[in-house]
Amino acid sequence: MDVSDYAACDATELASLIASGQVSASQVQSAAATALDQVDSELAAVVGDRFDPLDYNADGPFSGVPFAIKDLIIHAAGVPQRNGSRLFGDGVTYPYDSHLMARFRRAGLATMAVTTSPEMGFNATTEAKAYGKPTRNPWDTTRSPGGSSGGSAALVAAGALPMAHANDGGGSIRIPAAACGLVGLKPSRGRVSPGPDYSDPLLGMGIEFAVTRTVRDCASLFDAVAGTEPGDKYLFPSAVDSFAESAARESRPLRVAVSVDSGDPRRPVDQQCVLSVKEVAAQLESMGHLVEYAAPSIDMEMFNRANLDAWCSFLAQAVAGAGEQLGFTPGTDHLEATTLACAEYGAKLGARDVFAVENVFNTVRREYARFLGSYDVILTPTTSSPNTELGHLDADDDALDAQGWADKIFEFGSFTAISNATGNPAISLPLRTSSEGWPIGIQFIGAYGDEAKLLALAGDLEKAMPWEHRRPTVFAR
Repeated sequence: MDVSDYAACDATELASLIASGQVSASQVQSAAATALDQVDSELAAVVGDRFDPLDYNADGPFSGVPFAIKDLIIHAAGVPQRNGSRLFGDGVTYPYDSHLMARFRRAGLATMAVTTSPEMGFNATTEAKAYGKPTRNPWDTTRSPGGSSGGSAALVAAGALPMAHANDGGGSIRIPAAACGLVGLKPSRGRVSPGPDYSDPLLGMGIEFAVTRTVRDCASLFDAVAGTEPGDKYLFPSAVDSFAESAARESRPLRVAVSVDSGDPRRPVDQQCVLSVKEVAAQLESMGHLVEYAAPSIDMEMFNRANLDAWCSFLAQAVAGAGEQLGFTPGTDHLEATTLACAEYGAKLGARDVFAVENVFNTVRREYARFLGSYDVILTPTTSSPNTELGHLDADDDALDAQGWADKIFEFGSFTAISNATGNPAISLPLRTSSEGWPIGIQFIGAYGDEAKLLALAGDLEKAMPWEHRRPTVFAR
């Protein structure tokens, strides 16, 4: 199998080719290795060296399909994890797989690399000092691929991998999916296990899954890895139907609420993103859906403060815990300036502050539940602009305090963070492009636990507004 043929296939097609014997798994993986080396010389999205495929289940639905995991939260036995930070040096190596990693193996995925992450995941770009180089967007290498799953998104968009692991604490699956022209599903809280090392990461906002190029890959992979493990905080019942079947079915007429307002006058929205949402809304109307301009009523000032405190308390615990394990007090030699500022701010928060965060999230969660009693989905831009230039979100800017840093990140990701707090599923689809030819992501937010409805709608829109023919400047050949 040559590289161009490999890069043209999604994971479902590659799995079918391998299962039918038309190509061998080793041939596919050899093409992937060449593709990874080829594009990473321009994108800088692989952490350390690419490696031989990790062991996987030969009977899994994606048996032999190349894959990568992000350098954050998830871990594979024997593979160093750095969390995008100099704090961890050459990495911390675990002797066991995290639950999701074990499920990826059981699905048959052949993990061949670790992908870049910003430090501790707290950025909407992927330019960690720990790696020495910024990760670049394959559509325009002067631009960011988004974050925090920017490394995974860059490699998938560039055809080096059909899909890759990603996680999302404030938009970190959806933001890079939007910037790189991919499908990015953030599942409902509790759908994918974060264990055994985490119970409820980032006060429940941290969610694990992946980025893909096609809706069918997204749905089939979700079928393969969704589910709870003994001891998990949230115990989701098994889905009645497969998500892949839901994605293949035509969605029934839906009640769609449309919003292009970030809810914060300090966070303007690029007119190309606004126009793109309106074009998608018109398309939905033509498909028979009921479309209205409406949005939940949220006190954004209150929410932004709670979001800041949630992130900073999490970072404070992560930094302090790492320092205790490593035997020193982390400082400027180990952490980027804004990470240190956020950790120091978080260390000053007390128990009442953390409980106050949950009180705010409870209010927001119940307002979303009320609102989604009247509508099936909410339609918004994924990001406030198509992408950002490299260097704009500089996490080592010592002029920014914790509040200033959060304001800067969430100006770009102003539409994504709320569904992390509520636990609702949300998906970004690459339905439009900018005048520069960059992808523009469109976000749909659904009711808690209703990924099936989002995937059915996504499947319809993939047919009505296809994106498969688009190719970035950097693409495996």
